[in-house]
Amino acid sequence: MLHTLSIVWNFDPVFFSLGSLDIRYYGLAWALAILIAAKFFDNFVKREGLPSSVSESIFLYGTLATIIGSRLGHCLFYDASYYLSQPWTILTEFRDGGMASHGAAIGLLIGLWLFSKRNKLPYLWSLDRIIIGVAIGGAIVRFGNLCNSEIFGTPTSLPWGFEFVRSAKWVNEYAPAAVHPTQIYEALCYLIDFAVVTWMYYGRDLARRRPGLIFGVGLMGIFLSRLLIELIKTEQEAFEVGMTLNMGQWLSIPFILLAGGVIWYALRRPEQPIKEEKGPKMTPKKRTKK
Repeated sequence: MLHTLSIVWNFDPVFFSLGSLDIRYYGLAWALAILIAAKFFDNFVKREGLPSSVSESIFLYGTLATIIGSRLGHCLFYDASYYLSQPWTILTEFRDGGMASHGAAIGLLIGLWLFSKRNKLPYLWSLDRIIIGVAIGGAIVRFGNLCNSEIFGTPTSLPWGFEFVRSAKWVNEYAPAAVHPTQIYEALCYLIDFAVVTWMYYGRDLARRRPGLIFGVGLMGIFLSRLLIELIKTEQEAFEVGMTLNMGQWLSIPFILLAGGVIWYALRRPEQPIKEEKGPKMTPKKRTKK
């Protein structure tokens, strides 16, 4: 609904309820992101002639690592004193929200290392392919944040500014000013990143020719855009007020440096030759004279 050159966002975050249990769009977004990433990985495995057990194990290692990492990341990065003093709340308050993308990234890096060891695959092979699912998955999760009316930006007079009327933070601190819908900004950046890395894999076959390059470019796109968009985001926690860089920016810097290092490593190595697939030779039938 348009109102005085702004968008009044009054979206109900609950998809449906089962008694006291609310099924939220945010949770569905996470489930959809994981399923789509797994589907892409399954396609890569089939396309490259690997056994189906590889795609089956990525779902286990990738899903658990991402969920555990994202939850622990939120608890340790944003409110460590509270959760360490009451560690059981890491599980018992899971339904109240609290997932961190930086924690998910760390968890996934560890999970992919274990997955690669388990399946005897090069680590860069796994990273080059999973980053494609991560990029599209990140966009979906940001739309989940939009449904929750959370993680928005500072006030703006731009016509696409949002009034998050269901957010207590917006009502108490920013109303009636419209704010940047930074969830949409990030989602769009991740979709562009997804398009780039997908083209690199399918269009240029860089996963085989320059191992590590797709992962480096994808990781750079995700966390560099995160670093820049954080400049117009509101603080997620009280301790971030007055910080030169907020927690999200500080956590993004190591990933940007890692991405730069992987890109440099991939480009300085000789380009790998692509071996042609050798199928069974077809011999033409001899024509018999009648």
